Amino acid sequence: MHGTIGPLRRRYRAIWISDVHLGTRGCKAEFLLDFLNSTEAPLLYLVGDIFDGWRLKRSWYWPESHNAVVQAVLRKARKGTRVVYVPGNHDEFLRDYIGLHFCDIEVMEKAVHAGLDGKRYLVLHGDQFDGVVKYAKWLALLGDWAYNLMIAANNVFNLIRRRLGFGYWSLSAYLKNTVKNAVQFIDNYEKAVAEEARRHDVDGVICGHIHKAELRPIGAINYCNDGDWVESCTALVEHLDGRMEILKWAEERAVSMFEAA
Repeated sequence: MHGTIGPLRRRYRAIWISDVHLGTRGCKAEFLLDFLNSTEAPLLYLVGDIFDGWRLKRSWYWPESHNAVVQAVLRKARKGTRVVYVPGNHDEFLRDYIGLHFCDIEVMEKAVHAGLDGKRYLVLHGDQFDGVVKYAKWLALLGDWAYNLMIAANNVFNLIRRRLGFGYWSLSAYLKNTVKNAVQFIDNYEKAVAEEARRHDVDGVICGHIHKAELRPIGAINYCNDGDWVESCTALVEHLDGRMEILKWAEERAVSMFEAA
């Protein structure tokens, strides 16, 4: 394994995670907790929607595994990891605290990360480039309800698949990659975020929001999306040699995690 410092611990230069949605039943908190306990970096970026304030306002759901994720992040911060929190639309209440520190965690509207190779990356959640969220929040809330319903159905479907010996399959990811309008929305979003990076005169952008991990050039901009911890269980990492990579944690740890389920 790249950057291994022990049989189960990997070391990186920086780690980015987003769209955890703590407070929802779709959150894969156990997978994320395994990831946090298995990795180490001097810099951890929380790129928005870590908490799902929209859902928590409607109904309270907070199992022990979600609390364990919070404690794991706080423990990293106490031990010297620099933790930067860039709020998203689901945890937008934290935008009232931009510029402040909570439990050694910095809250920032956006950040700029300097890679080992000298390239500079704009770090933001990305919801400001989603026209539905920006101009029709009621429609975004309706879409959020439908999305959570689909995730719940997908979880039941995958429970059956796992008992039959098959691996995880994401209905949402399938639809995003095949339905024309969804593909066009994602393409428009990626180009808009890349354009924002160009306006900031940086080399790349790191974002979340659309729950689709991606690492590719858009013109001269390195577009990086760290994905989510509801469907894909992905994170973006910068290796000690400066390489950027998307880790698909559910796939890498499939055997051990399914055995623990």
